[in-house]
Amino acid sequence: MCCSADSAACAQTGASARRLDRLRAACADAGIDAFLVRDTSNIAWLTAFDGVFDDESAHALLVTPCAAVLHTDSRYADAARAAAADGPVAVDDARKTHAKFVADALADRCDAANAEGDAPAASLVLGIEDSLALGEFRALEAALAEAPAEVPRLQETSRFVLDLRAVKEPSEVARLRAAQAVTDAAFAHIVAFMRPGMTEREVQIELEDFMRRHGAEGLAFPSIVATGPNGASPHAIPGATRLEAGQCVVLDFGARACGYCSDMTRTVFLGEPDEHLRAAYEAIRQANEQVEAALRPGVTGKDMHELAERVLADHGFAGKMGHSLGHGVGIDIHEEPNLSPRNPHPLVPGNVVTVEPGVYLSGEFGMRLEDFGVITHDGFAVFTQSTHDMVII
Repeated sequence: MCCSADSAACAQTGASARRLDRLRAACADAGIDAFLVRDTSNIAWLTAFDGVFDDESAHALLVTPCAAVLHTDSRYADAARAAAADGPVAVDDARKTHAKFVADALADRCDAANAEGDAPAASLVLGIEDSLALGEFRALEAALAEAPAEVPRLQETSRFVLDLRAVKEPSEVARLRAAQAVTDAAFAHIVAFMRPGMTEREVQIELEDFMRRHGAEGLAFPSIVATGPNGASPHAIPGATRLEAGQCVVLDFGARACGYCSDMTRTVFLGEPDEHLRAAYEAIRQANEQVEAALRPGVTGKDMHELAERVLADHGFAGKMGHSLGHGVGIDIHEEPNLSPRNPHPLVPGNVVTVEPGVYLSGEFGMRLEDFGVITHDGFAVFTQSTHDMVII
């Protein structure tokens, strides 16, 4: 179980207050007076609301030094107010555009500041996410220009909230573990279910149905089931291809539970694998396990990716991975930080990452072995409990 009603509500209120304080501190360091959040996952993280948000981009969160107001509409207002309770986030469902809501709120703030003799309105800087759609940006510019106050200066930010989200709190780690428990159970089930002759799609349907019936509120992403040569495409889409004896099957899947994602990949063998398949599997297993043993604060994503590449090369599979070694996981399936040749930044305690080395031989087969876990003060705690031993059906 991830949470129970009253204690969970209290804990989430505290989580929201801490996260908003972290955002305000980052804004102060960047010279930003107010911050507009439109990304729904960022809003979900900052508010710590459960059971409010879906996939629709219907919300805006305005954060100032003294307030945080969620602007939403009547479809979500009751749930948002129930989740807000006595917490630090107010809810406004006035029937106006998000741009008009922001302009009115900042005008009111400027009026109050002027009345109290504080800094002039012209000094106000409004931070915005670089993911804000161009149309919304233009609408925001227009609404601010029409407001009865000096126009704030808009300051674009990059990964401003995403970088805060990259360091997970203990409560988030507990939710990630809960999501992975569903995923581990699903793997045990699907291994007992799948047989040669089934289609990839049949296996996918059973896998996803099991997760939904055993604790998942949804899927972290559409599951990958790829057999034989299809496995050489890392993001293959399951279809009508039938599983055949002598092949391996890549299973990449995850549950969404308690608002957070899991992500794992296992490669299953249909009958005794030949020596080439065994050699490839030993290569990805060694790459996975050596990286997990090396993960700790201070190493970089680039370090870990290069370690995996060296191990694969030592086993005769140089250049056969093709993708980055891993990525962050949280509310979204892909978050910061990345285990990538493009990430020179040191990992820190609280970072949650996947480790997913793979070998892909076009026209023959592909395989991948993926766990995920959290960077601790002295190493790496793996959430995934499913075996690394070869699974042969």
